[in-house]
Amino acid sequence: MKTIVIIGGSKGIGKAISTAMLDKNSVINISRSQPEFPHRNLTHYNCDILTDELPDLEKVDTLIYCPGSINLKPFERLKIEDFKNDYEINFIGAVKAIQKYLPNLKATNNANILLFSTVASKLGMPFHTSIASVKSAIEGLVKSLAAEYAPKIRINAIAPTVTDTTLAAKLLRNDRQKEQMIERHPLKKYLNPEEVAEMAAFLISDKSASMSGQIFEMDCGITTFKN
Repeated sequence: MKTIVIIGGSKGIGKAISTAMLDKNSVINISRSQPEFPHRNLTHYNCDILTDELPDLEKVDTLIYCPGSINLKPFERLKIEDFKNDYEINFIGAVKAIQKYLPNLKATNNANILLFSTVASKLGMPFHTSIASVKSAIEGLVKSLAAEYAPKIRINAIAPTVTDTTLAAKLLRNDRQKEQMIERHPLKKYLNPEEVAEMAAFLISDKSASMSGQIFEMDCGITTFKN
């Protein structure tokens, strides 16, 4: 049984990953909110990644960092604090978690780390300046650390398009917005958290043992197809 540490595993994509992993793994969730899906294999630590010390753990086979933000504003309206806040939660939090649990990961076999980017890092999109910049930093982190810690630790990232979670609720507020979002994507859909969880399960499994330093786009065709 592997020990999977999920930062932000109580909501959204993190919750979908947690619930998908629980039956066959020991899942340690670290977040500000208590998960609403108790399980014999689930351990929860109440922690704010930006302000609190992360708990000491005996074993970590996989580290998944899920916290993120969707801060969409015209560039003229973005304040320096907006950039700093997005950078803190998306990038610095991930670095903090990796540095904390790196000794645990180095002490185990087949260790891996999974982070999250966004399709906006590849596809230029209006009002995405802050989040696209920050997630581009995540992609650089993935590639650099994957090279530095190969072959001991594999590090990859998923870059999803809009996913039906509370974080994206403002983009999917009503049926009209949902239909517009569907039409924007060549595959005529957007993501649900369970789809992303399935990709995550593959990337942290031995089936992806030859993959590291990669950014896997789950884009419903928006970055590669002409709609």
